[in-house]
Amino acid sequence: MDAVEEIKQRLSIEDVVSEYVELKRAGRNWKGLSPFSSERTPSFMVSPEKQIWHDFSSGKGGSMFGFVMEMEGVDFRGALEILARKAGIDLDQFRGSAASGRGKEKERLYEAMEQATRFYQAQLKDNKAALNYLKSRQLTGKTIIEWRIGYSPNNGTALVDFLKSKKFTEHEIKSAGLSAQRYRGLGDMFRGRLMIPLADPQGRIIGFTARLLEDNPNAPKYINTPQTLLYDKSRHVFGLHLAKETIRRSKFVVVAEGNLDVVSSYQAGVRQVVATAGTALTEAHLKALSRFTGDIRLSFDADKAGLAATERAIPIASKVDVSLSVITIPSGKDPDELIKHDPAAWEQAIAKNEYALDWLIKRYTAELDITTAKGKKELSDIVLAVVRRLGDRVEQEHYIEHISALLHVSREALTAKLHQKEVAEKPRLRKPAATPVIPDKFTTDHLRVQNHFLSLALMQPKLRPMLKPITTDMLMGKEPRALLTFLQHNSDFDGSPAQAAELKPIAEYVKILSLHYEELYENVEGEELQYEAARLQTKLIDQYVKMQKQRLSAELQAASEAETEKILEQVKQLDTLLKTR
Repeated sequence: MDAVEEIKQRLSIEDVVSEYVELKRAGRNWKGLSPFSSERTPSFMVSPEKQIWHDFSSGKGGSMFGFVMEMEGVDFRGALEILARKAGIDLDQFRGSAASGRGKEKERLYEAMEQATRFYQAQLKDNKAALNYLKSRQLTGKTIIEWRIGYSPNNGTALVDFLKSKKFTEHEIKSAGLSAQRYRGLGDMFRGRLMIPLADPQGRIIGFTARLLEDNPNAPKYINTPQTLLYDKSRHVFGLHLAKETIRRSKFVVVAEGNLDVVSSYQAGVRQVVATAGTALTEAHLKALSRFTGDIRLSFDADKAGLAATERAIPIASKVDVSLSVITIPSGKDPDELIKHDPAAWEQAIAKNEYALDWLIKRYTAELDITTAKGKKELSDIVLAVVRRLGDRVEQEHYIEHISALLHVSREALTAKLHQKEVAEKPRLRKPAATPVIPDKFTTDHLRVQNHFLSLALMQPKLRPMLKPITTDMLMGKEPRALLTFLQHNSDFDGSPAQAAELKPIAEYVKILSLHYEELYENVEGEELQYEAARLQTKLIDQYVKMQKQRLSAELQAASEAETEKILEQVKQLDTLLKTR
């Protein structure tokens, strides 16, 4: 995988574009006002599915890289560097032998992590403190082996020495996040801790959570592997490799706060449970889980941190389009405590999940005195801040009505407060570093016509005979010309892999045209499509003739007698083209 593909995996196009353009959901796509014109009606589209954007007002479109090039006034390399920084990718990894070198480096890091896991596992059997701790958590030998739990010795360089004996370099050990530079040289990152391996969805070890075993108030109880080429805590979902099949079958997932909560639940037979790094539930986490289910249930501690995490997660879940609910554990226990006491009660708690925003309102209603003006203000401040960021207007309306009845205040007052804050909290969009080049009106119109016409020809084979009078010099741009030539030579094209391979060089443009078709023509009947294609064909030829006549008129001013004859002959041919179209 090269740098471009790595960036595409880590970043979504809607997130990149939304830093410059305010986007709103429009079915499967996102819509906003064009940054290239002063339009009042949104015609700028972003397709997460196709990972492309297109501006119908100017005819511009492409990938996230092209968008950043337009907005920042940089070349492709500049856009690559901007997006790499955003994605947390070190481009140095790709220089030199590029993809192959980086691929080899990642494989070496995977090997180092695998060797480290085996090393820690081997150390566990000789450490009584670690074994006693696991016994206190009531974890069985089978569970410990399945989750590959281990122990890191406390002598300073045990793992580093072991990995060096396996021919790993200091650079590789450090790059894997397994060592740290100490005053005496390179030493182990983790010492005297219970080691819980972190795996990717395929089960490859990418990092560790390490729990302190001794009582030391000056040391953190838990530490994680730092950000590496393999591990990114904002994206990693703990336990997904062992939970994903159960998630698919049960059609829901539970997100717990602690890794050992997940392990205990797994041992108890409830295996659709995962965890994130603390309560920092990110959009990347929810997107990863949404590939398996749209029903996500949170089981965070019933403290301020858990409450705040739920508040943050509700709008993110709305954006990702998943259903977020909350599991309330009796007596304020955490999942691990409840499982030890009564595994069946854990399953019952999961089954009694409550829609997240309803749960949030109940929690704050219990904490605040909503019979007072102060209490009403505080509750409405908190809840409206969440409601404001919901992507669904119907859901927003529902909660406005609900809060109105709960607080005994008018719906109009709440709506006014919602919109007042909405303006005040409107995200500040980044200004383009360079002024985007705005095509003149004629060019914009011509691009629009040719793209609409080609989208119909691409998606509707029965309309391809209308391409016959169209020549490549009637179109603007290499991609439209290449597609025209392809369709004229492959009138039976139906998307078959063999034929589609020829379109690979212009795949991005083909995606843009398919977006055109979805937005404009997907629900239009066949006869109307025929009329529309005929209208666009006529307009395309008319525009071409107009452009050519303007060019010939300019040339005529300085033409010799012989040249004048040739120019007039060309004008005659253009007139003939108009009559025969």
